Amino acid sequence: MNQAQLLQRCQAGDELAWEVLVRTHQGKVCAIAWHYLGDQDEALDLAQEVFVRVYRGLDACTEPDRFEHWLTRMVRNACIDQLRRRKARPPRQDVPADEMTSLSASSPDPEQQWLSTSRQKLVHRALQRLSDINREIIVLKDIQGLPLEEIAGMLELPLGTVKSRSSRARVELARAIVEIEGGPAGGGLGVGVAS
Repeated sequence: MNQAQLLQRCQAGDELAWEVLVRTHQGKVCAIAWHYLGDQDEALDLAQEVFVRVYRGLDACTEPDRFEHWLTRMVRNACIDQLRRRKARPPRQDVPADEMTSLSASSPDPEQQWLSTSRQKLVHRALQRLSDINREIIVLKDIQGLPLEEIAGMLELPLGTVKSRSSRARVELARAIVEIEGGPAGGGLGVGVAS
């Protein structure tokens, strides 16, 4: 069953189709939320909230081929709202990134495997040191693989700005990784972030 048929069945109230849709996209939704929020439990809670919003707004998704973009935008917006709430009401204490574990799911998927490797944990720790805009660009472009044009539209920035910020974000990420590893900062490190 393709994405259009799946969405059509979900819009018609097919519970099995809804379950398939959630299982198909839950790893991606949790991973995006985790990268934005840096907290596993908070990311899982937010993912549930996002799927409730998706369910209520299924009729608004009239272009099945744009569903993943629509879903990513919805997750991003929910994360930004959560970060705003967090700033208004700071947590009692921060949890060190070292204590983060990979998100658990009933069955392993590519996102889970990606999060479980030590290199990816290092990248995640480094991401937490970046400015908000640079972290967001790395997550959307390098981890989620969105094209720069979509990111520019999502962030409401000119394409040229997104391109230059993307380059700066990668440099900032490389420096953060070198600092975490205890090496000399600024040493021509070419960090590749694969999705």
